[in-house]
Amino acid sequence: QVQLVESGGGLVQPGGSLRLSCAASGTIFSITTMDWYRQAPGKQRELVASTTSGGHTSYVDSVKGRFTISRDNAKNTVYLQMNSLKPEDTAVYYCNAVDAVGGGNLKLYWGQGTQVTVSS
Repeated sequence: QVQLVESGGGLVQPGGSLRLSCAASGTIFSITTMDWYRQAPGKQRELVASTTSGGHTSYVDSVKGRFTISRDNAKNTVYLQMNSLKPEDTAVYYCNAVDAVGGGNLKLYWGQGTQVTVSS
């Protein structure tokens, strides 16, 4: 089993910045992708940013140029640097990791979520 622990959320004014962290621990085989999702009240969970073990990254259009996903493979940790935050970025942010456990099998894990509130 893999545990994902997120940190770094909080209350920030519009235009401000936050950095989220998500550390994976436990019995890890080989984590491939690590992603950040978010879910605002009354809305579906959406993929915000994704990174592969090889360093490829992708973003939802609404955060391009403002958010940066990065990863420390040695620490099995993924980060989300969020700049120029807007009220519409307010949501619970979840970390997600895919562990390749062998035999072509993949296991998906979720963190508990961290609240990000952008408000004046």
